[in-house]
Amino acid sequence: MSAPPTPTAERPAGDVLPLPPGRGGPGGSGPSLLVSRALGLGDFATAVPALRALEGALPSWHRILAGPSWYRRLVALAGLRWEVLPTAPLCVPDGASAPDLAVNLHGRGPQSTAALASLGPERLWTHGHPSAPEWPGPEWPQGVHDAEVWCRLLRLHGVAADPDDLRWPRPPEWSDGPGQKNAVVTGDTAVVHPGAASESRRWPAERFARVAGHLAASGLRVLVTGSEREAALAERVAEAAGLGPRAVLAGRTSLDLLARLVAEARLVVCGDTGVGHLATAYGTPSVRLFGPVSPRLWGPRVDRDLHVCLWSGRLGDPHATTLDPGLAAIGVDEVLAACDTATAAAADRANGRGVHERRAAGEP
Repeated sequence: MSAPPTPTAERPAGDVLPLPPGRGGPGGSGPSLLVSRALGLGDFATAVPALRALEGALPSWHRILAGPSWYRRLVALAGLRWEVLPTAPLCVPDGASAPDLAVNLHGRGPQSTAALASLGPERLWTHGHPSAPEWPGPEWPQGVHDAEVWCRLLRLHGVAADPDDLRWPRPPEWSDGPGQKNAVVTGDTAVVHPGAASESRRWPAERFARVAGHLAASGLRVLVTGSEREAALAERVAEAAGLGPRAVLAGRTSLDLLARLVAEARLVVCGDTGVGHLATAYGTPSVRLFGPVSPRLWGPRVDRDLHVCLWSGRLGDPHATTLDPGLAAIGVDEVLAACDTATAAAADRANGRGVHERRAAGEP
């Protein structure tokens, strides 16, 4: 039998689930754990430390992640072992039975909590919400990085969780055919990702184009990525930058290929979006442009010397339909300087030098 998670001073041992024997992982026959996290790429990445913590604490349990079906690829890329049941946001998987433990990693509630509670779990771990006192839990923390939000919730229930456990294993080799490496991921590559989920977090395309053109002139092979719906945006950036049509990969990459591109790139330039979290996961130098949301909440927690986050310091509406004024205030020259800083930091790492040594030598 596996040992139960160690209780913490904040939560007594009586609130920690015992661990009956069983066979864990996807399809396991042990007790069942269902976690809700039906969101996007970046949201998955910031939940990885909590998912890893639960996997380590409950190795004999049948672990189910309720999220979009494409999370199956992300689970594999992150090196996790969970069954993914396709689930829409604020819903529960069709045909799901009552789990022994349900954990709300989706949001603060009450809708996400109500969805999990409808399954009738034996235990429900969630944040409390003033409008739903029937589901008690800790108060939602303000001004805390998203990874820490979920790890803190687990620690309150006696599960050791490290919010800095964000790195992923290198993605598997991907090839065009037998014995061939994929030509897309070869060479000194910069990934420019101009899209974002909302207009407020989308830096202007013409500015991305100037950055892409500068990177191409410096000798890097620039690839412009995005979703299928962002293909026109990517084409506009590539054309204005003087790149050929083969530079546009928006709508043409699987999750596996996108992960490989980011993992192998020398630099990623993007907004506050999921590709930036892939750069964190793979330790790829990045420049990230933040607008309405602080990088303290959604920026990189690890390898901070490799990642430059530009932010005006102004908060706004991350879901607004117009460009955030703070994001608009970030200029092209500032981004180009940040690109130089990030690539220099990566070179220093490779040569065993740190930022202090570089500055002592009078370098930026």
